[in-house]
Amino acid sequence: MPTISFQNKDLCDLVGKNIPIKELAELLEYGKGELESYDEENDEVTVSFGDTNLPYLWSVEGVARLIKGLIGKQKGIPKLDIFKKSEHRLIVDKSVKNVRPYIAAFAAKGKKVDDKFIKQIIDLQEKFCDSYGRRRKKTAIGVYNYKKIKFPIHYKATKPESIKFVPLEYKKEMTQQEILEDHPTGKEYAWILEGMPKYPILVDANDEVLSFPPIINSNYSGKIDIGDEDLFFEATGEDLDSVLLAANIFAQAFYERGFKIESVTVEYPDKKNDKITTPFLFDETVKVSLSQIRDLLGLKLDEKKIKKLLEKMQFDYNKGTVKIPNYRRDIMHPVDVIEDIAIAYGYSNIDMEYMKSYTVGKTFPIVNFVDKVRELMTGLCYQEVMSAILSNKEVLFKKMNVKEFSLIELKEYMSKRYAVVRNWLMPGLMDVLSKNKSVEYPQKIFEEGLITAKKDKEAKDYHRIAAVSAHEGADYTEARQAIDFILRGFDIDYKVMDVEHDSFIKGRVGRVIVDGKKVAYVGEINPKVLSNFDLTVPVCGFELNLTELFSAIQ
Repeated sequence: MPTISFQNKDLCDLVGKNIPIKELAELLEYGKGELESYDEENDEVTVSFGDTNLPYLWSVEGVARLIKGLIGKQKGIPKLDIFKKSEHRLIVDKSVKNVRPYIAAFAAKGKKVDDKFIKQIIDLQEKFCDSYGRRRKKTAIGVYNYKKIKFPIHYKATKPESIKFVPLEYKKEMTQQEILEDHPTGKEYAWILEGMPKYPILVDANDEVLSFPPIINSNYSGKIDIGDEDLFFEATGEDLDSVLLAANIFAQAFYERGFKIESVTVEYPDKKNDKITTPFLFDETVKVSLSQIRDLLGLKLDEKKIKKLLEKMQFDYNKGTVKIPNYRRDIMHPVDVIEDIAIAYGYSNIDMEYMKSYTVGKTFPIVNFVDKVRELMTGLCYQEVMSAILSNKEVLFKKMNVKEFSLIELKEYMSKRYAVVRNWLMPGLMDVLSKNKSVEYPQKIFEEGLITAKKDKEAKDYHRIAAVSAHEGADYTEARQAIDFILRGFDIDYKVMDVEHDSFIKGRVGRVIVDGKKVAYVGEINPKVLSNFDLTVPVCGFELNLTELFSAIQ
């Protein structure tokens, strides 16, 4: 739960109106925030937010923006002027592709930095990187003195001992490897780059180091002082959407502080991205209808009222089309927009209705069966995880070394990361392992959940369970023993036949048959798959179709 602090006077100056503390507490609820405390002597407000999908609110600028919409000082999407004719170039080298491939940037000019602004920017930076950025692994941010930088800037990966620079708040030069081994910040975040042969580095046209992402800035250009008026911002990470969002959030905050925002052209080495101008305007829209709103909220709202409520929550609206602010990436579906309509309308203003029918609830038989299987897995000391139902082709097929099969794709998606519905669970578990390489082995995890597959031109849901075990001794026998334990626990007759599956090692994979139904794969994961997920230990596992198994044993 992110918690931020700021001076109430600073907030009121940004809003352009005095906001009493009692009123502030009520307004914060619209952003799922809670007033924790107010120190009257120091004029310091402390606020906690219950939604980690709204990082734009984690600064006084974001809170002020929310309040301006709620009190009518601002309607619709806030203004953000970006000067796009600047000649700022940032060249991405192909060497970072398998290290930390994505970057976004912009310049902010014309406003002197004061103590309050530095505190808020550092606070937002830390909150964003630690929470939304998953402790800098997914996204990390750097802010620099623009006047000390010579364009174009180069983003590349180099050998750990090849470059020396003075890290922030230090006086001596250090190599990247020395920073990871000896510098306090380097030691704290060294796990992100563990096992990588090269480390990312950001240098300008004069070969001056800006930073060692995602670890630390240089002491030369990466230090912001009171009185500086021209700044440079960059965000690096593993996910393009996340670094673009970071740039948009900070650009909006800088702009609302009075800075002039100038774009940066990021030049990628591959044709897929080629050139991207950042801050990047997503310009995304969502369709909502009066009937959807009425069915979900029970409110008969007309177009005029819907427009007013959405503008209050800082959306633009025109005849059923809702435009999303570029600093928000939490809107995945019309329901998300309708939720904001309900928030703006006020839940307390919705009339209460009494229940019209009474029924006795009970679970489906298959749910009881599934729960028993889950209990058996925990008895084998496997830890249960839960991942998103939406996924992408790269994780489901490319990294798993298999051809595309039985896939349901989303017609309109918000992010390529979540563009399809998962049709098996094993890729999600492999992805979890890849993000936990810093955790000691053995790692034994499982997931039970629904998958959706195309069958006879229809989308059909199936209950499945998958498990993986990662450690030096992981092999076919271990995976086979685990699935044997489950099937024998239900006194099920079965047989295992040799098959080939490109996600598993040839000769070390089996197909489980129950009453003529093919219900599971079990085996050792193919080394190519391990390499795709950047794993260095053997992995074994299985995936079991519980829907088919339950049907077979009835």
